[in-house]
Amino acid sequence: MAATSGKSVLFVCLGNICRSPIAEAVFRKMATEAGVVDKWLVDSAATSDWNVGCPPDGRGLACLAARGVDSAHRARQVTKDDFMSFEFILCMDENNLSDLNRKAESVKNRRAKIELLGAYDPQKQLIIKDPYYGSDEDFEKVYEQCQRCCKAFLESNS
Repeated sequence: MAATSGKSVLFVCLGNICRSPIAEAVFRKMATEAGVVDKWLVDSAATSDWNVGCPPDGRGLACLAARGVDSAHRARQVTKDDFMSFEFILCMDENNLSDLNRKAESVKNRRAKIELLGAYDPQKQLIIKDPYYGSDEDFEKVYEQCQRCCKAFLESNS
């Protein structure tokens, strides 16, 4: 997916089946409700290739559905083009950040600003922990963090 005009954000986590698709869906809904979704290219991806083509984790989908948020995402891995196409690449933890910065070094015309999504959290919870081996409550926590962070990110980039 390449951004042709307007603003663009790519949410990234390790496998692109838990945190980043939740963040993508939350942000897309917020942008829709704010009437600015047509000004944004929104996507999510993984640093790994483990889950390419898979839908988001069922627990994450259930968490989103309970709040009226849809997701039709299929996992994909970050590409070199993403570093040139997206204005922002927002990731979930230090390992994602390190992997992305390493990958970005090999991209000559990169324009993406790579940051932790948690840097936008008004509650200052910098890391969004992977809920994969956790419980439904862990997915709820990820949703709440993504809600706070995406709201602040959207407000600061509108």
